Amino acid sequence: MVQFKEFFTKFSDSTKHISVSRRNKKLFLALFATLLLVAAVIGIVAGVNSRKNSDDDENSSQSHGILKASCSSTNYPDLCFSAVAAAPGASKKVTSQKDVIEISLNLTTTAVEHNYFTVKKLIASRKNLTKREKTALHDCLETIDETLDELHKAVEDLQEYPNKKSLTQHADDLKTLMSAAMTNQETCLDGFAHEESDKHVREALLDGQVHVERMCSNALAMIKNMTDTDIQNELLRTSNRKLVETQKLDESGWPEWLSAGDRKLLQSSSVTPNVVVAADGSGNFKTVSAAPQGSTKRYIIKIKAGVYRENVEVPKKKKNIMFIGDGRTRTIITGSRNVVDGSTTFHSATVAVVGEGFLARDITFQNTAGPSKHQAVALRVGADLSAFYNCDMLAYQDTLYVHSNRQFYVNCLVAGTVDFIFGNGAAVLQNCDIHARRPNSGQKNMVTAQGRTDGNQNTGIVIQKCRIGATSDLLPVKGNFPTYLGRPWKEFSRTVIMQSTISDVIHPAGWHEWNGNFALNTLYYGEYQNTGAGAGTSGRVKWKGYRVITSAAEAQGFAPGRFIAGSSWLGSTGFPFALGL
Repeated sequence: MVQFKEFFTKFSDSTKHISVSRRNKKLFLALFATLLLVAAVIGIVAGVNSRKNSDDDENSSQSHGILKASCSSTNYPDLCFSAVAAAPGASKKVTSQKDVIEISLNLTTTAVEHNYFTVKKLIASRKNLTKREKTALHDCLETIDETLDELHKAVEDLQEYPNKKSLTQHADDLKTLMSAAMTNQETCLDGFAHEESDKHVREALLDGQVHVERMCSNALAMIKNMTDTDIQNELLRTSNRKLVETQKLDESGWPEWLSAGDRKLLQSSSVTPNVVVAADGSGNFKTVSAAPQGSTKRYIIKIKAGVYRENVEVPKKKKNIMFIGDGRTRTIITGSRNVVDGSTTFHSATVAVVGEGFLARDITFQNTAGPSKHQAVALRVGADLSAFYNCDMLAYQDTLYVHSNRQFYVNCLVAGTVDFIFGNGAAVLQNCDIHARRPNSGQKNMVTAQGRTDGNQNTGIVIQKCRIGATSDLLPVKGNFPTYLGRPWKEFSRTVIMQSTISDVIHPAGWHEWNGNFALNTLYYGEYQNTGAGAGTSGRVKWKGYRVITSAAEAQGFAPGRFIAGSSWLGSTGFPFALGL
C-alpha cells in the first residue's frame, strides 16, 4: 500500500511535470509566435518608416535645392534662404520657385504688419515729436498700408500665374507691385531726412523698414528670374507669334478702334460728369475735396473755371476717378505746403492721387510756396495706370512727384527748379513742355531726380518727344543758373531723354552728380536722337552709367508700349498717345 502510494505520488509528480512542461512548451511556442509577429510588425513599420524617412529626406533635399537655387538670384541670398527655410512646413510646401516666392511674400507681409505697430507705438509713446515728425510717421502709416495692399495683390496674382493673363502682363504687374512696395519703405524713411533731430525717430524705424525692403527686393528678383525664364521659353515655343499685341494708331495718335464720335466726346469738354465743382456755387460742390468720389467704372468730376485753394487727396480706395477742368489756365488747384514750414515732401503735395486708374485733363496743379521753401510738391502720383492730358504742373523744387507705379503724361507743362520731376514710378512724359525756372541765388536747376534703389525695379523717368527749355524769368539770366537734365537721387537712378528738343539752357555736361561718386556706376542715364542747341553729347559726363543710345531696339524698351505696358491700358484713357518711337 505504501509502495503503491509512493508510486502514485511519483507518477502524479511525473505527470504534473509532464503537464507543466507541455504547458510551458505551449506558452513558449505562443510567446515565440507572438515575438515573431511583433518582430514582423516592427520590421514592416520600420520598413515603412525607413521608406517614409527616405522619402521625407528626398523631399527635404529637393525643397532645399529649389530654395537654394531660387535664392541664388536675389541680392540678399542668405536672408532669402534663412527666412523661407525657417517658415513652418516650408520643406513640404516648396516644390517650385513659385512656392518660394509665395512663402517669401507672406513672410514679408507679417514683417510689414510688425512695422505698422512699431509706428503706432512711436506715435503714442513719444510726446516731444515735432510737427514734421508726426507728419512723417503718419506718412509711414499710409505707405505701410499701401504696401500691405501691394503684397496681397502680388500673392493673388502669383497664385493665378501663369494662366490668367499673358506672361508679359503677369510679369509687368508683379514687378510693378514689388517695385512700389520697395519705394514705400524708402518714402517712410525719407520723411525723417530733413533735420538732424529727425534721425532719432528714423533710427527707431530703420531696421524694420530695411528688412522689409530687402525681403521685397528678394521677391522681386525671384519674380524677374521666373518670368524672364518663362517668357523666353514661350518665345522659343511660339517664335512665329508675338507675345504682346501692339495697338495700331492713326496719324493723330488715337487707337484705330476708337470711333470718330468717341474721339470727339473724349476730346471735348461736353463729357457728362457725375458731379460738378464750382467755386462760385453754381455746381454741386464748392471745393474739389468735398466732391464725392464714387466707385463706378469711371466717375467724372467736372471742375469749372476758378482757383481752388486746397489740398486734395484721391486715396487708394477711390479708383477710376477723372478730373476734367475748363482749361489748363482757367481751372487751377493751388496750395503752398512745404518742408521749411514743417511738412514732409510726401505730404506737401497740393494734389495727391493714389487710387488706380486716375485721369486728369485741362487742369493746373500748383504749389506757390516759392524757391526759398525748398521741397514743395504741386502733384504727387502713386496711382497705377494713371494719365494726365493737357495739364500744367507748376512749382519750384520738387514740382512733380512721380512717386510709384505706372504713369503717363501727354501734352502737359511741367515747370520748376531743383529736382522738379522726381520719384520712383515708371513714368513717361510724351509731347510735353518741360521748363526750368529761375531758382534762388546759388542754386542749380535739375530737371529730374529719379529714385530707383534696385536694379530689378521696372521704374524710371522717360521724357519722349518733349521740349526742354526755360521759362521767361530764367531766359535772360540762364548763364547764372546752370541747368542739368538730372542727378541720381538713389543708387540705381534711371532716366532716358529721347527724341526731344533740348535748348541751350541745358549745360553741355548734361548731368550732375548727387554727392561725389555716389551712383555714378550704377545709374542708367540715356539719350537717344535728341535735337536742339543743348542736345550735343560730345561734352557729356563720362560716367560708367551714362550712355548715348544708338540702338532703336534699346530705345524701344523705354517707349510707352513696353515701359509702362501702354498697349494694355492707354487706349481706355481716351487721351492721345504713341506706343513706340
